[in-house]
Amino acid sequence: MWPWGHAAVAYLLCSLYLRTRYGRLPTAGLVLPLALGTQFPDLVDKPLAWTFGILPSGRAGAHSLLVAIPLLAILWQRFDGPTERRAWAGFATGYLVHLATDGVYALVAGEFGGLAYLLWPVLSLPAYEESAGILAHFLAADPTPELLVELLLFAAATLLWAVDGAPGLRAVARWCRRRADGATAALSSR
Repeated sequence: MWPWGHAAVAYLLCSLYLRTRYGRLPTAGLVLPLALGTQFPDLVDKPLAWTFGILPSGRAGAHSLLVAIPLLAILWQRFDGPTERRAWAGFATGYLVHLATDGVYALVAGEFGGLAYLLWPVLSLPAYEESAGILAHFLAADPTPELLVELLLFAAATLLWAVDGAPGLRAVARWCRRRADGATAALSSR
């Protein structure tokens, strides 16, 4: 699944769950870690495989439950306050949704061997079309029905995010403003 597909599915699930279960909307403290979690396995594995040749595939180390579960358990122990636990829940949800959505096409096709990445290195990885890098991967994208579905999911998630009040947008804007102000101050002090 493409990055926007992972993010879309996670946001839709998170928002709809909070609305139906608690009658609440997602907050920045949940959405920003959720977004990071949806991309985390690829941010780790793709460079380690495609750029550095350390992992055998762009869907190996951080895509394995044998890495994900201990990592999430360590983070759970480390982050023990209510705000931190909310952030942990967002990150963990995004991370686990990523792992699940990477396997959805294999499941639909009945190719259960395509899920072997979830138990790597105990199980051998299925053959994947590997890329020469992130940019090459994006440039080689073909317009497929799966890509269209993911783009539609992303559009739906973006719409719901806007209806939810764009949680996280103000926090990111404040962070960018502080960075810009700091850079301006550093340049003017020279």
